[in-house]
Amino acid sequence: MGAVTNITPVVSKIYCFSSQTTLMVRRRPQIVNGGGLVVMNSNQKVVFSVDGCGILGVKGELILRDGDGAPVLFIRKKGGVVQALSAHNRWNSYLMDYERPSKLVFSLREPKSRLLTKSAIKISIDAKENGKDGNFEVKGSFSERACTIMDRRGNVVAQVGLKETMANKDFYHVVVQPGYDQAFVIGVIAILDNIHGESTRC
Repeated sequence: MGAVTNITPVVSKIYCFSSQTTLMVRRRPQIVNGGGLVVMNSNQKVVFSVDGCGILGVKGELILRDGDGAPVLFIRKKGGVVQALSAHNRWNSYLMDYERPSKLVFSLREPKSRLLTKSAIKISIDAKENGKDGNFEVKGSFSERACTIMDRRGNVVAQVGLKETMANKDFYHVVVQPGYDQAFVIGVIAILDNIHGESTRC
């Protein structure tokens, strides 16, 4: 028997696989069908999709769906006076239960100021934490398709990159390491896409 891979579910263990997985992400044209993202596996099968403002009609809200189109995560940019005064934007991601948001599963903190942009984006999966340190962080440049999601121990969770033969940033790959939650990874990618004003944003 082979070694058992440690499973790190955030959304669900059903999205955690024992082998490294390469997912291909394609941005949908906003003009044609409202934008968003389509995520395929190595067999060209759609495993996730992301609806953004062009489809939902609301800024700062995203829905991650599985390959069958069922909603998995509802993602919302937090608003309000306290958030307006904060140095960071906060994104909360909720499990979808009977088509409605339910349990908070992770929060992402994005620096507002350009002076803070060198700070890593922090992600917390513990609702009791204030997210200052976070359980995960994003390093590198998403806009250049060269960034890494890491856990707090410094282990690589997933890497975003472009294939050497392709210079088109509308089509890129995400390599998810064994045992990590692919739905969580794509949820983070969806937020990064919106932060950088790409396909999920109006």
